Amino acid sequence: MSNTAKTIEVVVGPSGQTTVQTKGFAGDACRHASKALEQALGLVEREQLTAEFHQASASQRQDTSTR
Repeated sequence: MSNTAKTIEVVVGPSGQTTVQTKGFAGDACRHASKALEQALGLVEREQLTAEFHQASASQRQDTSTR
């Protein structure tokens, strides 16, 4: 188990567009952690997975979704 802090950052832009970014989650854990927020915010327009997400041996992965 990793000691990396787990955070979910939500940014709301001037036009109302929101960005959800998770940090410190491994694999699909980031998607599970942000699922309720994504459902509350509405339709996911785009999902951008970072290089860290794709590194199978990495202990920290990130997932960025934009609405």
